[in-house]
Amino acid sequence: MLKFTTHTWALLLIWLLAGLAPAWAQRVAAGGNHTVSIHADGTLWAWGLNGQGQLGIGSLTYQTKPVQVGTDTNWQSVATGQFHTVALRTDGTLWAWGNSNYGQVGNGTTTNQLTPVQIGTATDWVSVAAGYNHTLALRQDGTLWAWGQNNNGQLGTGTTTYQLTPVQVGTATTWQRIAGGVGHSAAVRTDGTLWVWGNNSSGQLGNGSTTGQLTAPTQVGTATTWSSVATGSTHTVALRTNGTLWAWGGNALPGSGGAYL
Repeated sequence: MLKFTTHTWALLLIWLLAGLAPAWAQRVAAGGNHTVSIHADGTLWAWGLNGQGQLGIGSLTYQTKPVQVGTDTNWQSVATGQFHTVALRTDGTLWAWGNSNYGQVGNGTTTNQLTPVQIGTATDWVSVAAGYNHTLALRQDGTLWAWGQNNNGQLGTGTTTYQLTPVQVGTATTWQRIAGGVGHSAAVRTDGTLWVWGNNSSGQLGNGSTTGQLTAPTQVGTATTWSSVATGSTHTVALRTNGTLWAWGGNALPGSGGAYL
């Protein structure tokens, strides 16, 4: 029997995308139960469950194969939360759609959006990340912005107040990489330092404990060699410039007997 590894499934997905859409997929993001992709021609495609409008196709009908989102051909990058989607265009504008119960779409309301809506009028967005119900984004000037659910301080604004529109996180202008988990967030600065904030019930903040929460970015250790970071539900992983991979936080599936790291 053929054994399907993660690499095999990834190649199969890319092959399928190539056959179902007009150009090769260059970027893919997977949410709770939906997937979106950007292709070489700048078009955006989506499929999967759609009960909150997370596909952005103007309806709540789920899709079993990729369907194009609108007709625009200038999509650049995309990120997915549990039930919402955010994407950047080549003109530096930021767009979002889907569930907005906590303001994660960022257009000032808690109304779900069935098609992409622009977030503000700024044209200097360069990167975006989506957590479970919150969103993070970077601007060209190196500032970090966040909005959406904030019950664990995952926005990093120093409070636990939800935000319906982007608010700046601190005053730093050196943010370079960002990631959003379920209730925590992480980021790397241009000086190679690593920062985390939000929920810490599983040790996902990497500060040696599993208690409390941090409502503002806090540095992890003193290392200045971090290059990128990613967040899961209750864990965090990061790369250093020497190619080593580091992980911490929740390490268990139900019944697996795993432990925190």
